[in-house]
Amino acid sequence: MEMFMRLYSIATTLFLLIGIVPLALAGAHDYRQALSKGILFFEAQRSGYLPGTQRVKWRGNSGLMDGKVNGVDLVGGYYDAGDNVKFGLPMAFTVTMMSWSIIEYGKQMATSGELAHAMDAVKWGTDYLMKAHPEPNVLYGEVGDGNTDHYCWQRPEDMTTSRNAYRIDKNNPGSDLAGETAAAMAAASIVFHRYNPAYSKKLLTHAYQLFDFADKYRGKYDSSITVAQKYYRSVSGYADELLWAAAWMYKATSNKYYLDYLGRNGDALGGTGWSMTEFGWDVKYAGVQTLVAKFLMGGKAGNNGPVFGKYQEKAEFFMCSCLGKSNRNVQRTPGGLIFRQRWNNLQFVTSASFLLTVYADYLTSARRNLHCSSGTVTPPELIAFAKSQVDYILGDNPRATSYMVGYGNNYPRQVHHRGSSIVSIKVNPSFVSCRGGYATWYSRKASDPNLLTGAIVGGPDAYDNFADERNNFQQTEPATYNNAPLIGVLARLHAGHAGNYNQLLPVEIPLRKPIAVQPKPTPQGLIGISQKTTSSWVANGKTYYRYSVIVTNKSRMTIKKLNLSITKLFGPVWGLTKNSNGSYGLPTWVSSLAAGKSIDFVYIHTDSPAVVSVSSYTMA
Repeated sequence: MEMFMRLYSIATTLFLLIGIVPLALAGAHDYRQALSKGILFFEAQRSGYLPGTQRVKWRGNSGLMDGKVNGVDLVGGYYDAGDNVKFGLPMAFTVTMMSWSIIEYGKQMATSGELAHAMDAVKWGTDYLMKAHPEPNVLYGEVGDGNTDHYCWQRPEDMTTSRNAYRIDKNNPGSDLAGETAAAMAAASIVFHRYNPAYSKKLLTHAYQLFDFADKYRGKYDSSITVAQKYYRSVSGYADELLWAAAWMYKATSNKYYLDYLGRNGDALGGTGWSMTEFGWDVKYAGVQTLVAKFLMGGKAGNNGPVFGKYQEKAEFFMCSCLGKSNRNVQRTPGGLIFRQRWNNLQFVTSASFLLTVYADYLTSARRNLHCSSGTVTPPELIAFAKSQVDYILGDNPRATSYMVGYGNNYPRQVHHRGSSIVSIKVNPSFVSCRGGYATWYSRKASDPNLLTGAIVGGPDAYDNFADERNNFQQTEPATYNNAPLIGVLARLHAGHAGNYNQLLPVEIPLRKPIAVQPKPTPQGLIGISQKTTSSWVANGKTYYRYSVIVTNKSRMTIKKLNLSITKLFGPVWGLTKNSNGSYGLPTWVSSLAAGKSIDFVYIHTDSPAVVSVSSYTMA
């Protein structure tokens, strides 16, 4: 076995060095199936009243009195892992990462038929987070008590443990919690800005207030909500969350204030100083640095260029460390898996894989390579390494074990999860008591009665060992923040090269369902729109098309304030003015369109023609 492990490690290293995936593994995994299951897991973690569309049928309503003792409605949201507590910090991070996954790879999710489910998963979280933020400077950060909850082993539908709610306010601050929740609201507002503009606007209002709350009243949330210290202690403090929130606020609003905030505070809050080898619910620096690097490569830095360059250096340190090409590298198991800690190590694997994947696409868009201390790395090599981590999770490892429940043939059967390990209330409604659950269900040496489909468990140890035992919570407990970044990577891997687009350009998330675009009614024949392909070329394996569009005033009057809608567009536009509401107006050098006159504009992308229609206009 030892010799096999050495050969496996050597082979893995060689594959990574030359950028080749072993033929036996190439194309072996069904990433679309894994994506579907990975999103389904969130439905098993739901708290509150379950909707009619609920697909995880063994779950029932739970936590229906949450917040009542505190005089606030806190029904809903997610249980973070295998327990029945709602912890605000990891829940908000989960929402942020699900949203980021959709923002980057929503188009790919749509082609997989999973975009609607992913957006529903985000909304289940943001609906709750808005309830938890009833006032500008008040945010509820926990419902339930980890100590009493862990004393009991009960289904969520039966729980008799404390449901007290804990909050932060201006006298009891929590900048890390408020900052992460602001980031979640801002990121989700991008997800919904096309599908549900009113909801998106509401999310952004909360985001503005939460950022101000986090920045003005500074402090660690676990100093105010002390019951969280044993379970989700904020070791990194709140500086990273302030920068993380600012980055997402800028991405959601394009407001220069937040861009300059990142520039002014990069040194003081550690964004330009910390060289990280981890990214997760507590430590956000690598995520901030990756986002800021995107702003820089996309030409958005403005006067902050030198500071943003330092952010990018740190982002690339993280990438190089994961690849083993830095002067301080991330530890790996003999089987090639990123390893940081025995308890729930896969949370760091999925989050690192996401950052590697998006950064690879950013570099491709910028036509750059990654320069590490031990050599240059191309974007495909970053993707290949991220793929190797995902493939390991899905079963390409020394134990041939899938660490996604329900995927493959060999996956964990005794998951450390109250709901899945106890017979469904739909099957046996008999009450399961606090200690009775331990005696009857926790101690069973048998498979869970309910399949926790799609759950990513904690994973193997530093030597690729894994014990599928319910009491082995370090390895068999799942968590929402394990899955959230993985769904983006799975969507990207399923789409392959055909799903690429320029990541440095604004990309609109497609509507959940294909809807024929209906232009605003206009008098027949008053405005003519025609477009054609004028050229095409191939670059880096992708075919780009240049489209020319001519808009003609066919009426006998002058047209002013002409606004055009352009949908299914995945590239830049030249010759029009982009409005704040997403529509396009006449170019700056044209104030009106006289009778019989035309304007033309062009756009470039790698898809079929965009849909161009008239939104509004006035006649003079």
